[in-house]
Amino acid sequence: MARKYSRGASKDVESAMRRRKKGTLRSGRSGKKVKSRKQAIAIGLSEARKKGKKVPRKKGGRKKGARKKK
Repeated sequence: MARKYSRGASKDVESAMRRRKKGTLRSGRSGKKVKSRKQAIAIGLSEARKKGKKVPRKKGGRKKGARKKK
C-alpha cells in the first residue's frame, strides 16, 4: 500500500512540533504562539503542502453557521 504522506512531509511536521516545544511556532494570521499539538501538526502539514510534498488535500468541511435548511 502506498504512503498517504511523504517522508518529507513528516519531516516538516516533526520540525513544527519541535518549534512548538521550543515556543517559536506561531499561527498564521494572528501570529499568536501555538500551544496545541493538533494545531502544530496542521501547520506542519500546511507547510509541506506549500512546498509541494505529497500530502492529501484538506477536507472541505462546512463553515461555522452554514447549516442545511429543511
